[in-house]
Amino acid sequence: MHTALTQRSVNVSERTVYRAMKAGGYIHKCRKPHSITKATTEVQEKENLIKRNFKANEPMTKLLTDITEIPCSDGKLYLSAILDCFNGEIVAFEMRDNMKKELCIDTVRQVTEKFGNLQNVILHSDRGSQYTSAEFREELKKNGIVQSLSGTGHCFDNARMESFFATLKKEKIYRIPTYKMTRDEVKTVIFRYIVVYYNRLRIHTSNPEGLSPVQYREQYEAKIVLAA
Repeated sequence: MHTALTQRSVNVSERTVYRAMKAGGYIHKCRKPHSITKATTEVQEKENLIKRNFKANEPMTKLLTDITEIPCSDGKLYLSAILDCFNGEIVAFEMRDNMKKELCIDTVRQVTEKFGNLQNVILHSDRGSQYTSAEFREELKKNGIVQSLSGTGHCFDNARMESFFATLKKEKIYRIPTYKMTRDEVKTVIFRYIVVYYNRLRIHTSNPEGLSPVQYREQYEAKIVLAA
């Protein structure tokens, strides 16, 4: 909120913003996970290439992916998304009525069709059966993508991707009665949120000056062109 005000030339301190939001009941308490963490094996440690380092200096070098579900009137809707660690942009997403491996494979194919050569790009996920399937791994290998996997039961190993889903649900999904809406209706809501708002307009405090993912990527690309 302080960043948003600064972008609009409203000069107030962070403390003032905090007090005003607290008085209005807009401060959210952080939720603490209650799951049991399992021991990490030596093999799993080697397979986790990013080791909770969710920063990247260039676009399309380190990607995260995961699946989440949304209840609808005609059943569950499953959303598979891929996030670029460089700027937090959702570079691909698929939505279907099931969470079979094809959902994840087609999400990867979206990225390859959009960006072409992905040689040595890291794609990190949890150890769901979709991501450890032979077909999914073959798709990565075919495109030169290097797979990275979280440790079993280690939700924080993919925390930034989980954070995106939490933001999506807090800012949009939990505010509408999706259980009364059809999958197609919810798909439209999610598409607009990601493509129109999240990627292009939403403030991202992890980016310089709170720039949106697309703004930050375009700024980076412009600097590359000028330096050439």
